[in-house]
Amino acid sequence: MAEQKRDYYEVLGVDRNASEAEIKRAYRKLAKENHPDLHPGDKACEARFKEANEAYEVLSNAEKKAKYDQFGFAGVDPNYGAGAGGYGGGFTGDFDFGDLGDIFGSFFGGGFGGGQARRNGPVRGETIRTSVSISFEEAAFGCEKEVVINRTESCSECGGTGCAKGTTAETCSNCRGTGTVQQRRQTPMGVFATTTTCPKCGGTGKIIHQPCPKCHGTGAERRQRTIKASIPAGIDNGQTISLRGQGNAGKNGGIAGDLHITVTVRPHEIFRREGNSVLCEAPITFVQAALGTEMEIPTIDGKVKYTIPEGTQSGTVFRLKGKGIPNLNGRGRGDQFVTVFVETPRNLTAEQREALKKFGETMGENNYGERKGFFRKFKK
Repeated sequence: MAEQKRDYYEVLGVDRNASEAEIKRAYRKLAKENHPDLHPGDKACEARFKEANEAYEVLSNAEKKAKYDQFGFAGVDPNYGAGAGGYGGGFTGDFDFGDLGDIFGSFFGGGFGGGQARRNGPVRGETIRTSVSISFEEAAFGCEKEVVINRTESCSECGGTGCAKGTTAETCSNCRGTGTVQQRRQTPMGVFATTTTCPKCGGTGKIIHQPCPKCHGTGAERRQRTIKASIPAGIDNGQTISLRGQGNAGKNGGIAGDLHITVTVRPHEIFRREGNSVLCEAPITFVQAALGTEMEIPTIDGKVKYTIPEGTQSGTVFRLKGKGIPNLNGRGRGDQFVTVFVETPRNLTAEQREALKKFGETMGENNYGERKGFFRKFKK
């Protein structure tokens, strides 16, 4: 099936008569809204960001825009539609979209300038993925962690050329440095071409006569690196941060890939997290619940004093404003919610039991509103 793409003008939300400034403004707005750094782990935002980049790359270039306006995706992407035979799947076999200049030149008396597609152009490096474990407090307030990774880098001996010191690679005479060779044939429908990897250089476009002894001509080597990563305040368990350019080295002068670090937050003995809220439970005695008390409540900032009002029932939830998790965008914080429960005493002495019995005898039903209401409903 051919790749399904949205119209580039539709992606950026502009019409076909939009000016350069309008196109640029629309792209910046989309890029800012969907940038992966602002939405770690959000695949939908990442896809929209890439889609906007692709659209802007074409529409901001006068030559590419003209080709796109005339021929659509096939005018700017030589491989578009190749999987389904191109236009409607009518062509098969050795049809090659790698040379649109010859094909459209036959059909329309013009073209794109011909030329062979280069297979040895810059290639972006691969993304590396790893993980790091942090504490509850580190997730709340942010921290700096070191991660150890193994990645591909340019060879330290040859600088990525693949050649032994004092030597250089020779441009492949068979493909003239493009890495590909073509065979063309004339048909009633125009010039058709098949493009294949150059058998002499293996697609690199160059011949290395004296390979580097360290990397054996590959131009790359594996190295272990310790990378420092800044974990932002407010990050949650399972979220991922991206470090640009810290992945595997690119090929043929391409930029390095990224390093994606997935964060695992270790459970806390007291606190739980729901969004930006911190939850915890605090036991109080019957006397404290009945008479009220001032007690120390643990928070991620340290202990704070809080007044428990008299007559507090077990299960009551109190809110500590601004004592929760900082927002990931750096603005404001959540709250902490403390659920108190009354702990029933155990292992009473005879004297304590007698005192409680006397206390119970002095209590009337009016002192137990919930109990009184329950039994009234039960009788009904």
